Amino acid sequence: MFDLVIKNAKEIDGSPFDIGIQAGKITAIQSNITEKSKKMLIIEPNQYLSAGWIDDHVHCFEEMSLYYDYPDEIGVKKGVTTVIDAGTTGANNIGKFYEYAKKAKTNVYALLNISKWGIIAQDELADLTKIQAELVKEKLKTYPDFIVGLKARLSRTVIGKNGIVPLQLAKKIQKENENLPLMIHIGSAPPNLEEILNLMDPGDILTHCFNGKDNGILDQKTKKIKPFVFHAYRQGILFDLGHGTDSFNFFVAETAFKEQLKVHSISSDIYIRNRQFGPVYDLATTMEKMHAIGYSWSEILTAVTKTPAKSFHLKQKGAIKLHFDADFTLFEFLKEPKMLIDSNGNQRIISEQMKPLKTIIGGNIYDCES
Repeated sequence: MFDLVIKNAKEIDGSPFDIGIQAGKITAIQSNITEKSKKMLIIEPNQYLSAGWIDDHVHCFEEMSLYYDYPDEIGVKKGVTTVIDAGTTGANNIGKFYEYAKKAKTNVYALLNISKWGIIAQDELADLTKIQAELVKEKLKTYPDFIVGLKARLSRTVIGKNGIVPLQLAKKIQKENENLPLMIHIGSAPPNLEEILNLMDPGDILTHCFNGKDNGILDQKTKKIKPFVFHAYRQGILFDLGHGTDSFNFFVAETAFKEQLKVHSISSDIYIRNRQFGPVYDLATTMEKMHAIGYSWSEILTAVTKTPAKSFHLKQKGAIKLHFDADFTLFEFLKEPKMLIDSNGNQRIISEQMKPLKTIIGGNIYDCES
């Protein structure tokens, strides 16, 4: 007997099928499951099911004061099955975050900030003594299933007078720890974006890739993407959206799209203030913005499922496959207009909204917040 059978499941570009779930795993995918189950979920014809959405750049350690939120407020209530906290905590407070994360319904993972206290102040990398490689290694051994990568914020307000040195140290730590995934935040110079990209390797993740700043990917004079950015992109550096309060600009994203530079992963960089007051609100709204730019819904869904799962080695997530975790997002489209706003106040009007209906995590069904 199955714990749950999902009937008439339909992905965005496929035909209906049934899914059988036992002990939190997908154990059957068939055209028609007739075996008994403890629970059944019947999908309506106008509804779609995808692998559970993964937001790979959030801030959700509730004890922090600058950037914080609560995992279930940005996760299960919003159609997101898995969140990856992007460096809110460092080696000295990752343990406490882990204890909170275990209590959430949402799957929670963390990128460990290379600064030992994480983002307790805006300038966490201005003091290089806070970067302690041995302490990082110790915490990676303590929480191997929770910490899925490293995070370094490389912008003027964060690094003080240290230039590119924090990134050099981050890369050294990465190489000493089995080349763990590394996410790099970019913002205002210093350090210069070209310097940053020159030190990054294929598989490293560049977040805030569509910010509207002078030190971003767009040449403010020519209004074209900087040539060295294309070189890094073709070399295999992964581009992550990381919308945030100040890091997404429609014109930059539209220009990149026209020049065939697309994000690999779509993330919100959500925390309590930009969730409550915008411009982020939730991952679904961020996905809508990418559709307004020209991305297909199929591309968008890949960028919140398969790609982040691969980038951060979440081997049982990101797809509807046998023996994968039974994490799904049920959603529909509403033919209603909506105004979207980027980080710089620019607006776009859409006529089709994406509305998450239910979040399924380990076979447990939760209603999304209306």
